[in-house]
Amino acid sequence: MPDPSAPTLAADAQPAAVPLGARQRAQRWWRLAAVTVLGFASGLPLALTGQAMQAWLSLDGIDVATIGFLSLVGLPYTFKFLWAPLMDRFDPPGLGRRRGWLVITQLLLAGALLAMSATPPAGAVQVFALLAVTVAFLSASQDVVIDAYRTDLLPAHERGLGSSLSVLGYRLAMILSGGVAMIWTDPGNAAAAAGGTSWDWPAVYRLMAALMVGAAALSALALPRLHTLPAPTSVARHDLLGFAAVFAAVALGYVVTHQLLNPLAGWLLGSAMSGTSLAPALQQRWIDLAALLLGIGFTLPLAAWAARAARFETLLGGLANYFSQPGAWGFLAFIVLYKLGDAFAGSLMTPFLLKSMLYSSAEVGVVNKVIGLWLTIGGALLGGALMLKLGLWRALFVFGLLQMASNVGFWWLAVSGKGALPGLLMPAFDWGFLKLAQPTEIDGGLLLVIASENISSGMGTAAFVAFLMSLCNQRFTATQYAMLSAFAAIGRVWVGPLAGVLAESIGWPIFFILSTLAAMPALWMLWAMRETVRSLDVIAPSGPVDD
Repeated sequence: MPDPSAPTLAADAQPAAVPLGARQRAQRWWRLAAVTVLGFASGLPLALTGQAMQAWLSLDGIDVATIGFLSLVGLPYTFKFLWAPLMDRFDPPGLGRRRGWLVITQLLLAGALLAMSATPPAGAVQVFALLAVTVAFLSASQDVVIDAYRTDLLPAHERGLGSSLSVLGYRLAMILSGGVAMIWTDPGNAAAAAGGTSWDWPAVYRLMAALMVGAAALSALALPRLHTLPAPTSVARHDLLGFAAVFAAVALGYVVTHQLLNPLAGWLLGSAMSGTSLAPALQQRWIDLAALLLGIGFTLPLAAWAARAARFETLLGGLANYFSQPGAWGFLAFIVLYKLGDAFAGSLMTPFLLKSMLYSSAEVGVVNKVIGLWLTIGGALLGGALMLKLGLWRALFVFGLLQMASNVGFWWLAVSGKGALPGLLMPAFDWGFLKLAQPTEIDGGLLLVIASENISSGMGTAAFVAFLMSLCNQRFTATQYAMLSAFAAIGRVWVGPLAGVLAESIGWPIFFILSTLAAMPALWMLWAMRETVRSLDVIAPSGPVDD
């Protein structure tokens, strides 16, 4: 967290570059390699409770309704801020606060994945679901520690490049545990698997468990040591009781929303919309959205009251520390808004391309999932490299403008239609881990729009993650980063219902104009807070304690 008394930088000034010696360069690349590997470890379990798990369940004959219900196993990723303060408060013995929790969560993840590999879904679906929830909980916990470690490790001038390399590792892991694993388990692609025979899903999960053991070994033996501030001083019993109280408050908020606020929203809006021309399905979506907002408005104050009543000292101390800095409330609003326009356009990209533009699934898959994924990685790396020259504020502003401009591309595509630009023919390929069976036509307009969206989104993500890291104090890094990332997820997670309602109500061209306008408040706020954001580029000294 910046020192309020520290001088801000001049309009376009950046900290003076200091030539690095050989040892300093080696330490710098060691730090950057560490965050890349940890990004890979963070992304690896995600598909194993999502896309890959659903493929295994389908292959095992589990019905669609059960598979849909099991998608709820990912809820721990949403609520990880509840237990993040415990990872700031308690120090596992031997390896220190950050590396100790990393080794614990990664070894437990390996054990849970191994247990999943030995549990046939069709024969023990309840046990399998419980193990999947355990994997998601441990994965979310690992994310908390990795975010905190990366924030504590990287000096201010390395955060842009470090965040882009973390995104690189994360995306590569998702490719492996998601897409590549599905190819390995497809009997029609036996040649792509080791030994010339296709794998089964238990073998894939055993491999992922072995990779997590390797990650734990690297965390224990090869990660750079940290110089961190002492852990928050609080009564351990208060923190444990406080965690239980906040968890109970969130659970109560969910029940109240489902049982009371949903019917209340229907009563309030149902009669008002009954005389309109909106289809019943759209009316219900507006009611669901209103119930969601009422639920958030009820649950957040209830959880805050529970934390104070139970004296959840580490959580309260971390929040008080964050809100003591200049511009804290404005930063929270900016965090919600910065990726909002991007989230609006991206939330319905696939149905827009398939149902409205009538592109083929193969064409969308090649452009959006193959080319687009690598362009996102390239954009993140480019954004991190440019941040070394631009600094934090200018990078956020320039990349935010590019994100907004990419939404204009979707409006142009909706208005111009297919064939507005010359296309190209993507030849068939077989890379072993990925295969396109036959040549596929790629529309030029689709390729241009997806390329600009993915590159600008990757650049914006690199700057945004660096910004979140700059707001955290080392004593409360896990608590504060988990809270900030929860606010950052509001646009991505909760914008879907509203986006779907708007797209069906007003049509795609106007929808994309609104998504472009949704990016403007964040840029206006960024301009107004430019001096405060520039101060985050000032490098703070490390804490005195060797972790």
